[in-house]
Amino acid sequence: MAVDYEKHLEKALASLHEEGRYRVFTDLARRAGDFPRAMNHSTEPPREVTVWCSNDYLGMGQNERVMTAMKDAIDTMGTGAGGTRNISGNHHTIVTLEKELCDLHNKQAALVFTSGYISNEATLSTLAKLLPDCIIFSDELNHASMIEGVRQSGCSKRIWRHNDIAHLESLLREADPNRAKLIAFESVYSMDGDVAPIAEICALAEKYNALTYLDEVHAVGMYGQRGGGIADRENLMHRVDIIEGTLAKAFGVMGGYITGNSSLIDAIRSFAPGFIFTTSLPPAIAAGAIESVRILKQANDVRARHQDRAARLKEMLTQEDLPVLLSETHIVPIMVGDPVLCKAASDRLLNEHNIYIQPINYPTVPRGTERLRITPTPLHDDVMLEELVSAVKEVWDYLGISRDVPMPMSLSAAQ
Repeated sequence: MAVDYEKHLEKALASLHEEGRYRVFTDLARRAGDFPRAMNHSTEPPREVTVWCSNDYLGMGQNERVMTAMKDAIDTMGTGAGGTRNISGNHHTIVTLEKELCDLHNKQAALVFTSGYISNEATLSTLAKLLPDCIIFSDELNHASMIEGVRQSGCSKRIWRHNDIAHLESLLREADPNRAKLIAFESVYSMDGDVAPIAEICALAEKYNALTYLDEVHAVGMYGQRGGGIADRENLMHRVDIIEGTLAKAFGVMGGYITGNSSLIDAIRSFAPGFIFTTSLPPAIAAGAIESVRILKQANDVRARHQDRAARLKEMLTQEDLPVLLSETHIVPIMVGDPVLCKAASDRLLNEHNIYIQPINYPTVPRGTERLRITPTPLHDDVMLEELVSAVKEVWDYLGISRDVPMPMSLSAAQ
C-alpha cells in the first residue's frame, strides 16, 4: 500500500493540538523608537500591544546608533556578504566585530556564526571530534543546540544533574584520566532564570584536566562590568576555555560567536562544516553588532535599570500571590503547570488586555512546568508594570488557574 504522506503529517499535527501545545505565531510588527510597543496584525484592524517576552532584552534592536551603523554599512558596502567567508573573503566589518568580541571576553580570538544555535552545534560537534577519545559532560538542562552538538559529535557523553557539582565530580572521577574531557554548560538558564556555579565547575575542570565550554547567550550584554556575562561579573572569564554568545538577544541584532585561544578558534574555523559552508553575516548586521557591543561595554546604567525592572516585577507579582519563580536574573517565569491553560492565559492576555506573552510548553520545558516567561526590559515603565500585573491577576482569576503550582527542581532548593 502506498504511503499516505499527508495523513501522517496531519496525524502528527493533530497530536500537538490534542496535547494543547500546538504553536501559534502571532503576526507582530515592532516599531522602531516605540519598543516595547508593537502592532498585532493577527487582528483586523491591527491593534497596539505591549510585548513582554522579547529576547531583545535591552531594547538595542531600536537603538539609534545601532540603526545608523547598519544603514551606513548598506550605503557603503551593499546588502549581502557575497557568500561564505572562504569564497568571498572576510568583509572588514566582521573582522572588526570579532576583535570587539575578543576584547569583550578578554580572549585571543573569536569566530562569528550566523546564529547562536549554529555556533553551539558546530563548535561542540567539531571540537569533540578533534579531541582524542573525548567525553562530553553536559548539564541536563543545556539548550537544544548544545544537545544537538553533543549528539553530532558521536563522542561519549555523560549527563550531569542540573548545577549539581557533586554529581559532575563523580562522573569526572569515574572517567579515564587519559581521555579528553569537555564540560558544557550555560551561565543563565533561560527558562528558570537560575545561574550556573561557574567557579566550582572551573575548579573541577582544572582538577580533572577538562576543557570548559560556557554558553553565555542569556547573559552577554546584561551582566558584568562591561557586559561580558556572568563570567565577567564574577571575574572568571580567564578560567573558562570557550565562551559562546549571541548577537541576537541583548545586542539586538543577529548571529552567534565563540571566543577562546587562537589555536582552538582556528581549529573550529578550519574544520566546522556549520561555519565553512554557510554564507557570512551581511556587513550591515556586523556593523550593527559592533556598535551595540561598543555601547553596552559602557552601559552599566542600562544594566542597572534592567535589573531594577525585573526585581520590581517579581515583587509586584509576589504581592498578588501569583506563582512567580524568584530567580536572581532578569527571567521572570509565572508557573501555570498545564499546556491548555497556559495557551488560554496567553490568548486572554493578548485578546482582552493587548499584552503579548507567548506560552512556554513542552518540549521547551518539562511537562507539568508550563509557564508564561516574562522578560522585562529597561524600557518597560511603571505604568506598564502595573498594567501587566493587573492583567495577569484578572486572567488567573477568570481561568481559575492555581496559584499553588510546584516549582521546577532547579529552583526548589533555593526557595
